[in-house]
Amino acid sequence: MSAHPSKEKTLVIIKPDGIQRSLVGEIIKRYERLGLKLVGVKMTIPSEEHVEKHYLIDPEWIRKVGEKSIGSYKKKGIKPPSENPEEVGNSVLERLKKYMSSGPVLAMVWQGNQAVGIVRKITGGTEPLTSDVGTIRGDLTIDSYKIADTDDRPIRNLIHASGTLEDAEKEINLWFNEKEVMNYRLVQEQILYDVNLDGILE
Repeated sequence: MSAHPSKEKTLVIIKPDGIQRSLVGEIIKRYERLGLKLVGVKMTIPSEEHVEKHYLIDPEWIRKVGEKSIGSYKKKGIKPPSENPEEVGNSVLERLKKYMSSGPVLAMVWQGNQAVGIVRKITGGTEPLTSDVGTIRGDLTIDSYKIADTDDRPIRNLIHASGTLEDAEKEINLWFNEKEVMNYRLVQEQILYDVNLDGILE
């Protein structure tokens, strides 16, 4: 029997820019307010090797990112640095490795119904400048692809959030061991998930 939907987990990482801007409490509050449960948390400075393993969990990541970047350059009428997706993707990865290992990050595991999709919805699009108002990236930062490209750096968008359930499982296993992900009960889960809301009336 498969796990109850309320047990779905996802990985969220507050990146170095989120830590440096003292946004940890605000970001956690956004996820908690939805009814998600924090079941794992750790602060660490990842090595470049660890960051590389993280992004390459999806073996197609370099090609996909390369194609997306090339498409983005062309859409803006700018000549891409290369027409080779692998070359562009590897360049993106090198910048990300420096960025993500430049200071502390906060890795978290969040649990709840449709956790992967809900977290991505509230986090917002990859580019903060065009993220919807009400999302974390849309409300809390203003970075854009244009300025990131001009300065030859990755976009500073505060957060990494797992893209799929499969990625989430692999990423959680990369950042946390089994004992670091807690199994406990929150009173609010009774309101969110219990079938009959038993026990409300005295």
